Amino acid sequence: MKEQFTKWLNRILVADVFFVFLIFGWFAIAVLGKSTGISLGWELWLKLWQPVFNPALGLLMAGAILSGIMNWVAKRLNPDV
Repeated sequence: MKEQFTKWLNRILVADVFFVFLIFGWFAIAVLGKSTGISLGWELWLKLWQPVFNPALGLLMAGAILSGIMNWVAKRLNPDV
């Protein structure tokens, strides 16, 4: 059961990392467009920040912390492995 949970947690975290990279790429392009006066989605990015991007970052941080705690506890319970 723990292995299955860990496997799915890692899959979700990998997908979330790629989503966060996509978000950052869009942010960089939108800021560049905003500074040159070209609309490249800055307003849409700002509208999606709170309902979509912020939870994605929170999920990534919480998952990383949870994964680290699970690995730490597994090492403490099985020091010979």
